[in-house]
Amino acid sequence: MNFLGFPILLAGVLALFGLRSLFASAPLFIAVQISAAGLMIWARLTFGIRSFHPGAEPTPGGLVTAGPYRFIRHPIYTAICLFCAAGAINHWSVAAGGCLLIVFAGALLRMIAEERLLLLRHPEYAAYLTRTKRMIPYLY
Repeated sequence: MNFLGFPILLAGVLALFGLRSLFASAPLFIAVQISAAGLMIWARLTFGIRSFHPGAEPTPGGLVTAGPYRFIRHPIYTAICLFCAAGAINHWSVAAGGCLLIVFAGALLRMIAEERLLLLRHPEYAAYLTRTKRMIPYLY
């Protein structure tokens, strides 16, 4: 399951791109995509270069709980899902909705795999799980 989420997530994003449903054209959805890009950049700067890898295995360097990670456990996946949702909803079709579900499924697989591995590598991750939500502060 460590490597399964990445190709599923990537396939959903590429399919949205192929459908011309990835990038929004309406001002509201463009604003959402800009916000998602901002969240991604904030998370990448907080986490560092070590976050670029296809597997879900934790990278060396300790648990990151600063920046956007104070509020949600997976800001990068949240940003990807938010960006894709804005594009898919803006260019709504059954195909775009299906691709969006694929993106969400891939992201969820990655999050679950990473959380399992982080619990094994970092015992303090269990306490972090109780303080933060997976994607939406205070909800999920």
